[in-house]
Amino acid sequence: MVDLDATFVALSDPTRRAMLAALSDGEKSIGELAAPHAMSFAGAAKHVAVLTKAGLVARRKVGRQQLCRLRPGPLRDADAWLRQWEGFWTTQLDALEEALKEKPQ
Repeated sequence: MVDLDATFVALSDPTRRAMLAALSDGEKSIGELAAPHAMSFAGAAKHVAVLTKAGLVARRKVGRQQLCRLRPGPLRDADAWLRQWEGFWTTQLDALEEALKEKPQ
């Protein structure tokens, strides 16, 4: 089971979301992930560590580089959890709409 809290913490930062979007195009080094954000390697590595802890990124070392790739499993689990609540609220709002239609003006 994926830790949804760790997933949502990782997704709460716009830089980390941008890094995930970049990784959706394929494997990238930490330096490549840092470049669009004008941040240091160390700063990018901290973001990658949060993503790795959440299970959203896998890292492997090739020579002196750390290559990162997207692991979509936790995103699927978060999506499933959100869809569960979407169904609940859709049902509740549909019931409210019907009740308001029936109420005399």
